[in-house]
Amino acid sequence: MFFPLLLAAALSFTGRNAASAYDYARDLTENHSPRDAGTVRGRLAANWLLDTASSAGLDVRRDAFWADTPFGRRNMVNLTAEFKVGNDAEWVVLVSHYDTKPGTGCPGANDGASTTGLLIALGEMLQTWHGDKLPSCNVMFVWTDGEESMKAYGPDDGLWGARHAAQTLRRRGLKVKAVIVLDMLGDDDLAITVPGNCDESLAKMALKAGKRCGVKVSRLESKVTDDHVPFAEAGFPAIDLIDFEYPHWHTPEDTMQHVSERSLEQSGTLIAAMLDELLK
Repeated sequence: MFFPLLLAAALSFTGRNAASAYDYARDLTENHSPRDAGTVRGRLAANWLLDTASSAGLDVRRDAFWADTPFGRRNMVNLTAEFKVGNDAEWVVLVSHYDTKPGTGCPGANDGASTTGLLIALGEMLQTWHGDKLPSCNVMFVWTDGEESMKAYGPDDGLWGARHAAQTLRRRGLKVKAVIVLDMLGDDDLAITVPGNCDESLAKMALKAGKRCGVKVSRLESKVTDDHVPFAEAGFPAIDLIDFEYPHWHTPEDTMQHVSERSLEQSGTLIAAMLDELLK
């Protein structure tokens, strides 16, 4: 879709947006867990996401693809939504995976659902912009399938949706200004970090944006294997915003009990501040 309104002086992710993000995450967790990549339940989750984000006003499209996995070829589904100001404008791409970790009984409330809901709520925020000038960039949302590995991360295990999305961006010849990956940002004990293997200019932007809007962001020296890696390998500036200090990661305890609206509001506020800078 094209931006129907003009850009406000500053973006605002509100408590109402956070409440919506929480409700979307809860709906996905309670009705579509597990949702492992390449399974019937995974495809049902993709259908839910298509219907839910479309009902929220986003122009969502399915992008199905085949992936080679340790258990054979599997059909997976990414979903995308675009907010365009012009065909020649640069793109800012926001990414969240929605699948769950196979073989763990993990509902993926924080790890997958929280940022899936957050992206939908950010899409609702974009539709309310108004002001005296158009944003300078197009915005794309990508919900990836197959982020989680089935055995151990490698060329044919994990990050399938991100690799497919990065290849699609390259094939379309899009000029990408930034890729921002969101992961596990609903943790009720929120600690947003930027891993060591992220674009340096975007890392500095995240730290400055956090100070500007009062959301703590820390740097990690260590590298993290996440959906930002295939985008970086494809030559796009990419950053991972992740709370890796989550004790319920990949366990049956990753439930909505450990996700909070307050954390989603903080995460959404940080991302809005980064978008405010990127879209000037």
